[in-house]
Amino acid sequence: MTPPPVPGSDGSDDLELPCGESVDPHAIDLGMREYHCPCGDVHAVVTDVHPPSRFFPESLVAILQETIDTDDEFEEFGTPHLMGVVLEEFPEDVAVHDASDDGAVGYTLLWIADFDARRLHEIVVELVVELMEHAISHADDDAAITDFESQMLEFDVTEFVEQYRRQREFESEYDQPI
Repeated sequence: MTPPPVPGSDGSDDLELPCGESVDPHAIDLGMREYHCPCGDVHAVVTDVHPPSRFFPESLVAILQETIDTDDEFEEFGTPHLMGVVLEEFPEDVAVHDASDDGAVGYTLLWIADFDARRLHEIVVELVVELMEHAISHADDDAAITDFESQMLEFDVTEFVEQYRRQREFESEYDQPI
């Protein structure tokens, strides 16, 4: 008896990337953070099972989860919401695959960006800082607004990402949150 074909193995369910190349979603491993594309570029890979602590310390993730109410199928603020913000800013630079009907991949949502994982990390941090700035601007506490604004003047996204990635040891698929 011949085994049934693997969905996507004939190229029919391939995900078209922003660079124009395609990838079989079954080729994406849960530990992958980057895809070395035939186009010659390296693309950031994110799945819904990647925790938001991929981008931020657990303490900040906890604050975001306590502060941000979600009105969707996800229980709490997480990676799908972060990638949604990225998609709003860069709709042409991120390909999305819904694998909710495919139990063979281990994830429900897949995003592959036109930029590498480090640049995606910087973008996510920049966008969350913008969201925080917007939220604090609506506060009734002028001292809190001034304090936040002064802290943001000293905040260096590139340095934060560098230090965080070094502490998380992103070279291994077994990195641990801090």
